[in-house]
Amino acid sequence: MMGLDPIETLGVLAGVVAVWLTVRENVWCWPIGLVNVLLFIVVFYRARLYADMGLQVVYVALCLYGWWAWLHGGSGAGPLAVGRTPPRWRWGLLGAGIVAWVGLALFLAGYTDAALPWWDSATTSFSLVAQYMQARKWLGNWLVWIAVDVVYVGIYIVKGLYPTAVLYAMFLLLAIAGWRAWRASPGDASAEAVAA
Repeated sequence: MMGLDPIETLGVLAGVVAVWLTVRENVWCWPIGLVNVLLFIVVFYRARLYADMGLQVVYVALCLYGWWAWLHGGSGAGPLAVGRTPPRWRWGLLGAGIVAWVGLALFLAGYTDAALPWWDSATTSFSLVAQYMQARKWLGNWLVWIAVDVVYVGIYIVKGLYPTAVLYAMFLLLAIAGWRAWRASPGDASAEAVAA
């Protein structure tokens, strides 16, 4: 049995804390999330999950944006409140996720030794969608995270990244808690439908 990788273990701990803080709408989720994604750039590079590795690089920018948006992206340059995903954004984000998934999967399958190009690309593309929605504090982000986390758990089990699989199982539970908590948030004037 292989020993625990300290980089993966620290990444797991930072990830759990970051998502827990996100559920609580605490802005410190963003800098702690930065630590998580920087560590997982290394983890996913070693595992040849290149789409996931690239996703972590994009997360660096999204964490910085989310940090700023949660502090200054609301009305009057104040903090953001939880809100509904605007209807026009729902379809746009779905379309962008599908286009990114297919394009990235074709690239990885044709030009790299990626281990699971289609699954890796799907989770990568829709994680970007969810992360953007989270940065805007749109309630529906949790529904996307729930779907993505289910797939991630399977990928990481297949790849033998057991601490990371446990992390994503915890993320799944935290996403369910986040959905419930944000629906009850004072900023969510009208809870978003499950079909969001």
